[in-house]
Amino acid sequence: MRLADLTTLGVGGPAERLVTAATADELVEAVLEAEAAGEPWLVLGGGSNVLVADEGVAGTVVRIDTRGIERLPDVPGSARPVRLRVQAGEPWDALVAHTVEQGWAGMEALSGIPGSTGAAPIQNIGAYGQEVVESLLAVEVLDLDTGERRTVPAPELRLGYRTSAIKQGWRAVVLSVDLALESDPDGLSRPIAYAQLADALGVAIGERAPLAGVRAATLRLRAGKGMVLDAADPQSRSAGSFFTNPIVSESFARTLPTDAPRWPQQPEPSPVAVPLGQEPAAPPPVIEGTVKLSAAWLIEHAGIARGFRLPGSAASVSSKHTLALTNASGHATAAEVAQLARYIQTRVLSEFGVLLHPEPVLVGLSL
Repeated sequence: MRLADLTTLGVGGPAERLVTAATADELVEAVLEAEAAGEPWLVLGGGSNVLVADEGVAGTVVRIDTRGIERLPDVPGSARPVRLRVQAGEPWDALVAHTVEQGWAGMEALSGIPGSTGAAPIQNIGAYGQEVVESLLAVEVLDLDTGERRTVPAPELRLGYRTSAIKQGWRAVVLSVDLALESDPDGLSRPIAYAQLADALGVAIGERAPLAGVRAATLRLRAGKGMVLDAADPQSRSAGSFFTNPIVSESFARTLPTDAPRWPQQPEPSPVAVPLGQEPAAPPPVIEGTVKLSAAWLIEHAGIARGFRLPGSAASVSSKHTLALTNASGHATAAEVAQLARYIQTRVLSEFGVLLHPEPVLVGLSL
């Protein structure tokens, strides 16, 4: 089977061998079998955050098709008393829809993100002011270093901005995910933390809103950017945001144009209480903070407009959002997508001195 048929970009060559795992036991067995054979293998979930080479994948592709949302015993007195255990193959947006319907808050602003639940902590997915790390308790993994199944608390995953220990090289396969959510008697969301979403809801930053309204507003915002999978919208034939927002030093950020959006990543130092009659201790050494930039702004101001494509190429920048590279024509190749991504990297690096990093997993190719 062509992996183009299993990915949201719709590109990618054939799998030498495809195994579909419908249970966690089948998933473990398939991965360990491929590992023991010493052959290449790839685990594929929803196919939404991956760019597979046109030559395809040698060895075994294990497709995760496990399902199940289990409610664990609540934890009375906790700020997030609702506990869920979700199988890795459960579609992410179906899970979010379920939590909203049940009146559980914590993931409503993550509505519309394609892919599977098992991939969510690997990427630490986030949008509109929420991230998975805020609701994640633990994951059950197959640890390839030991060949054993074990439960890993969320802090051990070292989740950061679109990254985790697994994404950084720890060889592990996520089998299930444990989550902790709020249960508001009035069916309200967590405090809204993103200005665009707050404006869409007509509330102030920090206020709450009905869960169903937050989900609906989030889906509208994402759809307006082509970021909700829709067979009727060719612009949604993408891997989502293709580049992460760069994080740079404060001193470097000051060299950029003043209108370049930026978000400081270091909190203000905590106040220190000094007893009467005592001199304050010497201040700690100053550590330069970091600043997150807008990849979309950098791309647009490097001269790459929405809808841009290279001559003769079927891959294009989305006509709705410059962070998405699309196969809107339905005829693009992985090589053309990669070529377009490299061109964008070169333009942004030349104009601003910032190297953009791809967000999708690249299989069989590089930028």
